[in-house]
Amino acid sequence: MTINPARDFYDRISHAYDLIADGGEHVARQRGLELLDVSEGESVLEIGFGTGHSLVSLADSVGTTGQVTGIDISSGMRDVSLKRLQESNCADRVKLIVAETPPLPLDDDTFDVVSMSFTLELFALENIPAVLAECKRVLKPGGRIGIVSMATVAEGDSKSTLERTYIWMHTHFPHIVDCQPIPLESMVEQAGLVIAKQERIDLFTMPVSIVVATA
Repeated sequence: MTINPARDFYDRISHAYDLIADGGEHVARQRGLELLDVSEGESVLEIGFGTGHSLVSLADSVGTTGQVTGIDISSGMRDVSLKRLQESNCADRVKLIVAETPPLPLDDDTFDVVSMSFTLELFALENIPAVLAECKRVLKPGGRIGIVSMATVAEGDSKSTLERTYIWMHTHFPHIVDCQPIPLESMVEQAGLVIAKQERIDLFTMPVSIVVATA
């Protein structure tokens, strides 16, 4: 297996991730799921499923007639998620894949919904268009994608001290601070997706963008 620092990092912290990062993320993640409004019987892909909180919510939403697929770079995260799914009695409707993306190892026109929370901003900026293109490829015509991401500030607004520090840390120490604020709305539109819903909230003074778009 080739060395992948990101994969190795998330493998190491998988069992402690909720204590490290989930304290603030869960509010934005849950709001993203509310706006995405997954229905019973739908097929859903979550990219970057982490410790599996959203997988459980999505499995509950699709019911016994739907199917959820999760893909993540980390086998450690898979193990934590599988335990959570088993404890929630919904592992039978969730398929977990450990793989790097892009590309997605999945067929065209497969899913009604694609979901990502605090994942897209982990990719290098030059790779994000390819990630979104892959999402569009695996979505059925008219399918929708929901993304929650750290966001760049709106035009005319000033960066908070924390956000300036975060950006500086990502620039100089990307192995420690691996994500970065991104202009999510414009990236989604440039990918040929049509924004249907969008909200912004603050997470510790840093903006978070929530977008639902259609293919």
